[in-house]
Amino acid sequence: MAKTRLVIFDLDGTLLDTVEDLGNAVNYALEDLGYPQHPISAYYQMVGRGIYNLFRKALPPEALNEDNVKKMAERFLPYYGAHNCDCTRPYPGLRELLEHLHAHGVALAVASNKYQEGTEHLVNHFFGHLPFTAILGQREGFPIKPDPAIVDLAASRIPGIDRDEIAYVGDSDVDMQTGRNAGVTTIGVTWGFRSRQELENGAPWKIVDTVQQLEDALLAER
Repeated sequence: MAKTRLVIFDLDGTLLDTVEDLGNAVNYALEDLGYPQHPISAYYQMVGRGIYNLFRKALPPEALNEDNVKKMAERFLPYYGAHNCDCTRPYPGLRELLEHLHAHGVALAVASNKYQEGTEHLVNHFFGHLPFTAILGQREGFPIKPDPAIVDLAASRIPGIDRDEIAYVGDSDVDMQTGRNAGVTTIGVTWGFRSRQELENGAPWKIVDTVQQLEDALLAER
């Protein structure tokens, strides 16, 4: 029987509800470039594969080119950097969950497709009182999820850890694929940005509906 020694969390839609601030920042960039904006509800399906893919989804088809993607980034990044905590909040119970895991000797890490600076800022802002083994986001020259490299890097921070002692927690098909590709235990949470059906399609070890169910799963031997 294996016991969890390291939990690697996705960020957006798993630890934090970030969609309103993300959507507002993308809409700001779109408006500044003269393109139509999207309702915030549309962004639940756009986020999760890094900001450049988010811009590609948000731009109208006739304006989709890499020059405009670059222009979106130039507008999005300063705005989002100034406003990424306006509406963003931890999901209820998540801060306490992290504290409980830490108290039980479980190492914590974050592996996100959000750009590195944004990932570090949000984790430190909301959970800075906790010692994370790794806070990893999208960086130039490093593959994004579902490539397992980000999980491999987080795992490397704990020498000698076995794959069956690692759990990866996320809210999307990308996260389920990431955990499967990395050969670790994968848990889907239903309070995030995607549907239960999408999580089921990713064949995780478990799908949980509440933070208490997640805590029970992470602290149980398996």
